[in-house]
Amino acid sequence: MVALFASLLLESVGRGLVQAKTRAALAEARSGALLFEARLATEEDATAEVQAAVLKELVSDLSARGAQGAVVAPVGRNNTLQFGAELRDVPTALRERLAELPGTVYAFTDLPIGQGREPGMVVGSSLTVPALGEYQLFQLFPLTAEQDTLELVTRTVAAAGLLLVGLLGLITGLVTRQVVAPVRAAASTAERLAAGRLDERLRVRGEDEIARLGSTFNSMAEALQSQIQQLEDLSRVQRRFVSDVSHELRTPLTTVRMAADVLYDDRAEFPPGTARAAELLQAELDRFESLLVDLLEISRHDAGAAELDASAVDLVPLLGRVVAAAEPLAERKGSRLDLDVPPAPVVAEVEPLRVERVLRNLVVNAVEHSEGRPVDIRLSATVEAVEVTVRDRGVGLQPGQAGMVFTRFWRGDPSRARTTGGTGLGLAIALEDVRLHGGWLQAAGAPGEGAVFRMTLPRRAGRTIPNTPLEAPRSRT
Repeated sequence: MVALFASLLLESVGRGLVQAKTRAALAEARSGALLFEARLATEEDATAEVQAAVLKELVSDLSARGAQGAVVAPVGRNNTLQFGAELRDVPTALRERLAELPGTVYAFTDLPIGQGREPGMVVGSSLTVPALGEYQLFQLFPLTAEQDTLELVTRTVAAAGLLLVGLLGLITGLVTRQVVAPVRAAASTAERLAAGRLDERLRVRGEDEIARLGSTFNSMAEALQSQIQQLEDLSRVQRRFVSDVSHELRTPLTTVRMAADVLYDDRAEFPPGTARAAELLQAELDRFESLLVDLLEISRHDAGAAELDASAVDLVPLLGRVVAAAEPLAERKGSRLDLDVPPAPVVAEVEPLRVERVLRNLVVNAVEHSEGRPVDIRLSATVEAVEVTVRDRGVGLQPGQAGMVFTRFWRGDPSRARTTGGTGLGLAIALEDVRLHGGWLQAAGAPGEGAVFRMTLPRRAGRTIPNTPLEAPRSRT
């Protein structure tokens, strides 16, 4: 913007200087032409030598009046008189135009000044002198003074522009320090808050908008810290309660289990109603014991007490045992379990009990939701990881449910009756077990197209998987 305004100013000043010089030169040229005609008119009866002397004197006088030089050329004759200039300094186009349109004409050109050439203008006038004939008078006016003035203005404008730019830079720096720096500090503090440093606060100075922003930010941070602390306390109390209750229930459950086992073993001696009650008691105790075991396991994960006891295990027979154990349930559901494993052993450093529990949860969950359709179970491996994919073709998952299936006690269809005694903690425990191995457990699906669960584990304990080594899970039509 400074450069634009400077160029417009210089253009305006230059145009004004040229216009002023043009008016002055034209006025001087007309005055000189009138003087020339008047003097020649008084000498019309003089001899040729006297007239020549008068012409030389007039040309010299015209040069002294302001023109750099003057040239007098009689029309049709060759006795040209010149002083301070030569006829070749006059543009040919100007001489031709003056011959076609007698009067006063001018043109801009470069004039010889000193050892070089400088901008200037040439004014031509037509003269008619009785008894002497027609003359062309050319007066040369340099634009050196105007050019010097324009250069001075240019230097002044450049200096003022640089000063203005420097002042704008200083103002911008001050504004940046007053506005941008606090915003940057707020962003840095917010990042530290997001990283878990809840004691971070902004330093508030003054009473302007930035200060109000800092105060509001600090109030928000305090409220957030308070809410997070309350949630952490509540979560800690909840985990402690679940852990304590689970442990406290072990003793009475053991006693009840012993009595239930006695009743169940002697149920043949009881009346039919009592025998059925003994069977129901045994079944519900099995379910209750399974829930208690799951609660204890999830409590260990919450407390960070779960440890990985890894060893080299061939996953092919391990997965075969899981499928064989799920065959009776699949037969009752009318489903078929299709197992696809590599012909060679697939060895990985894992804890077999935890991996078998994860796979059992995935296969049983797929059978429960398969609605009598086949369930595909596939084992694949790379150099870095092993992967087990369990795919069913049942009811599938609604949009947004893929991330909720691992939530504790979550059920996609609360109205659906339990048929296998699930605790609602199986997938949550499976997720924690997979994370303990340093792997991933993912889910995907679509309504009516079934669901697919994928377990990915590193082949060596303690290693991390840099990226997805195998095909991402997706629903299958």
